[in-house]
Amino acid sequence: MEITWNDFEKVEMRIGTIIEVNDFPEARNPAYQLKIDFGPEIGIRKSSAQITVRYSKKELLNRQIVAVVNFPKKQIANLMSECLVLGAVGPDNDIVLLNLDFKVENGQRVG
Repeated sequence: MEITWNDFEKVEMRIGTIIEVNDFPEARNPAYQLKIDFGPEIGIRKSSAQITVRYSKKELLNRQIVAVVNFPKKQIANLMSECLVLGAVGPDNDIVLLNLDFKVENGQRVG
């Protein structure tokens, strides 16, 4: 399905830095609870990410990621997810995070 440029512009993808990573035993599938800093304009948002296969908590801390920040909040177990961390689905349904070549300012828009 094709979309228009106007459709694409509605998706607000931003760069954020993971500032806290916790186990999420209440989740149906193995996941982490993340706190992500998107800079002063957007602030800190929470998310759940099923990235436990490829990433340790230590590897994720202070890592920059790409996330969609303008979806409605979504209840995941006992967490209200406030953004969607983006990645590619690997061959075993494991998520590979989108990666930046260089560090940029938190909150930078992708597009």
